[in-house]
Amino acid sequence: MQIVIIARMFAKLFPQSDIPEKYRPNFYHLYLDIAWFGVLSGSAINFLNVYAARLGATGLQIGLLAAMSGVVNLFLAIPAGRWIERRHTGRAVFWSSILFRLGYALWIPLPWFFNEQGQIWALIILTFLMAIPLTPLGVGFNALFAEAVPNEYRAHVAGYRNVTFAIAFMFTSLVSGYVLKDISFPLGYQIIFLIGAIGAGMSSYHIYHIKPLEVDSQAAQRALQVAAPKQSDSPRGLISHLRLDIWSTPFKNVLLVLFGYHLTQYLAAPLFSIYYVRGMHLTDDAIGLGTALFYFTVLIASTQLRRVVHYFGHKTSTGIGVAGMAFYPLAIALSHNAWHFYLTCFIGGFIFSVSNGSYANYLLERIPANDRPSHLAWYNIILNMAILIGSLAGPFIADQIGFVAALLVFASFRFLAGLIVLKWG
Repeated sequence: MQIVIIARMFAKLFPQSDIPEKYRPNFYHLYLDIAWFGVLSGSAINFLNVYAARLGATGLQIGLLAAMSGVVNLFLAIPAGRWIERRHTGRAVFWSSILFRLGYALWIPLPWFFNEQGQIWALIILTFLMAIPLTPLGVGFNALFAEAVPNEYRAHVAGYRNVTFAIAFMFTSLVSGYVLKDISFPLGYQIIFLIGAIGAGMSSYHIYHIKPLEVDSQAAQRALQVAAPKQSDSPRGLISHLRLDIWSTPFKNVLLVLFGYHLTQYLAAPLFSIYYVRGMHLTDDAIGLGTALFYFTVLIASTQLRRVVHYFGHKTSTGIGVAGMAFYPLAIALSHNAWHFYLTCFIGGFIFSVSNGSYANYLLERIPANDRPSHLAWYNIILNMAILIGSLAGPFIADQIGFVAALLVFASFRFLAGLIVLKWG
């Protein structure tokens, strides 16, 4: 009964009179899934690195929080895909989400059992363990989305999901900041982690109710059987399935420039939270407001992205966006107070929306339509390599030359990566 009421509320927010009735329940659950994931992202995920920084985590330790998922995904993505193939997609995704998201609940009691360093290492270990079910969840959800949403409505549903996520994230980020402002440390963070765990659980609840369409499910299973031959169960077959010949095609340049893009992203990412806390001395409510501003401008800019991409094309838009992302680490390195931070987030959101909104389409338009699985497998590998290398190398470099100098260097790397996309992408 409650889900019917919530679905009717969403029907008023997102009128869908032109959507066939049989598709609407899946669409509503997809919107509610991402809305609750926005609650999780705006609370627990958004403040994890800040919490670790306030506990006294080093740059390397914060880098490890991000690197764990890269390590696991790098080795388990293909086996996870084959595991998903042999199971009902909806159930496999649901139970993977439950196992993954139980980890958020385990963050809550850590202050009762460990000191500061103990909590940091417990978070790193939990992040590693959570990454194991996260891998099939990430692989399987894309398949579930394809099975549950007809091709002609996928852009429509994806667009609404982006809007819903941004709204939920902004609201939760603001609320989390004010909770942390008014409640003592670490109790405030335990409340934020509880909010995130509730969001995670509700997101999984709605994933459970997403039902693959019968025709699309059968078609997807046939496609998977063609894309993943039996011999890939062996190490030799796995190498064959990865298709090393792709590196002798023009797609090699796409992989290399996107590796550079993601690497420059993750070199700087672990440094931001530490610099917010120890360099700029920002309060938690200021960080929450800044991230809310960032996603607010991402949302605004996303409404105009189609015009930008139509004018410049996917490749040029990606290159401009990647080069423009140099602004954020540069501005953070030169910032001294909360108002500087707010302005940086406000402008940075516009720039991020261009790079983030165009690079995926740039990637897809360079892949042959009849050979996507192998090309995307290689992209997944270079993405996780970039996460792993960047998350560990960034803090190491910062320890050697200082945080401000490192942010300035990484800003120049981002600008250079954008030029490389424009020149050789």
